[in-house]
Amino acid sequence: MGLDPANQTGRDPAPGSPRERLAALRARLSGPGGPAAPPPVLSLGLPAIDTHLPGGGLALGPPHEIVPMEPADAIAALGFALALCAAQLARTQGAALIAAAPNQPLPHGHGLAGLGLDPSRLLLLEAGGDAEVFRALEAALHARALPVLIGLLADGLPLKPGRRLQLAAEGGSEGASPPLVLILRPPQADLPNGAATRWRVASAPATRDRFGSQDNPRWRARLERCRNGRGGDWLLEWDHAAHR
Repeated sequence: MGLDPANQTGRDPAPGSPRERLAALRARLSGPGGPAAPPPVLSLGLPAIDTHLPGGGLALGPPHEIVPMEPADAIAALGFALALCAAQLARTQGAALIAAAPNQPLPHGHGLAGLGLDPSRLLLLEAGGDAEVFRALEAALHARALPVLIGLLADGLPLKPGRRLQLAAEGGSEGASPPLVLILRPPQADLPNGAATRWRVASAPATRDRFGSQDNPRWRARLERCRNGRGGDWLLEWDHAAHR
C-alpha cells in the first residue's frame, strides 16, 4: 500500500481531522450512487447552439422565456416554442399542455402538421388570466405527468411566480423526468424573473424545401440571457420533412 503524501506514516487520518471531514463531506454530496448525475436537457441537435447552453441543451424543469422581438413577431415566437415542443415530444411519451391567457395566439391544425405535431398530443387550457396559467403549470410540474408545459402570458413572468415554478420543478415526483417548460410573453412585459434562458424571436423569410413543394419557416433567434451559459444570435430553419 502506498503512502499518502499528506500522511507519511501510512496511518488512517485521525478522527475529526480536516482530511477526514473533507472526505465525509464529499461522500455526503455525492450521495449513495456516487457523483450526482447531470440535470437532463433537451439537445437542439445543433452544436452551434448546444455549446452555448449548460449541459449541451435546454435544461428540463426550470422555465425558459420566449419573447417576440416586436408585437408582430408573436406568431413567430409561438412557432419557435412549438418547434421546441415537437422536438421534446418526438423523444418522449405523453402530451403537452398549452395554458393560454386570454387574447394570446393559439396553434392551428395546418401549422401543427408542418411541425410534425399530432393534435391529439396537445392539451389546450384557455385560462382566465396569467394567475390561472401559473397555477396550471405549477400543478403539472408537481404531477410530473406531462413532458412539455407551455404558458402563454398576457403580462409577463414576475419574480414570485417564476420562483414558484422553479421550486415546483425541483420538488416533483421522485424518479420522474422533469418537463420542458416554456413561457411566452409579450415584448413589453420585461419583468425580472428566474427563467433559465431568455430567447428573443423574430420571423425571417421562409425558404422552399429541398423538394420545392413547401415553405420551411425560419426564425431569427437571439439567446439574450442564459444562466451559466453564453448568449448568441442565429438564423434557424425548420425542416418540415425531417421534423427537426
